[in-house]
Amino acid sequence: MARAIHNFARTARTLQPLALARRFGLANGVTAARAVASLLLLGLSAEAAIGKLTLDPAMRWTAVAVAVAALLSDGLDGWLARRHGLASAFGARFDMESDALLVLALALLVLAAGQAGAFVLLSGALRYLFVGAGRLAPALRAPLPPSRRRQAICVAQVICLIAALAPPVPAWAGEALAGLGLGLLLYSFGIDVLAMVARPRR
Repeated sequence: MARAIHNFARTARTLQPLALARRFGLANGVTAARAVASLLLLGLSAEAAIGKLTLDPAMRWTAVAVAVAALLSDGLDGWLARRHGLASAFGARFDMESDALLVLALALLVLAAGQAGAFVLLSGALRYLFVGAGRLAPALRAPLPPSRRRQAICVAQVICLIAALAPPVPAWAGEALAGLGLGLLLYSFGIDVLAMVARPRR
């Protein structure tokens, strides 16, 4: 969670405050709403972890509804940015970090609900492990080109975690869904890491 907050802060520092205020726009507003929804889900997972909240069916349905709303906003922000001519490196990074935060929050909730084992936390941690690895391996700090495969797998991962959290889904099925999402994510990260390591040095 500390790494997620650090990444958001570092992204915010890439633009001057006044320039950010002028250019933030509707697209980044949608992304910010998704980030707020993710923070709400993180709060629920923290309350559940310390025993102050019971993830009963009603609470899990509430979390599922919030997560579905957040998922539906994904893609809308990019479309709005392109439509209004406000696409930027900041917006793309903000979108990526918001997605990573949502996956982390859902992974923590799935674990807290007893729908999967601790392995599900790797789904939420992969983005931050990748950033940390970039501190040690300069090749992993290079920017990645846009990828439909990466976007599709991110959406599939979120869908798997939302489904695993839904009350009608038994624990064994939640475990399978979480494992499927993690497998897809590892596959996607593996392709990107191999491509970055194999990229010719200048």
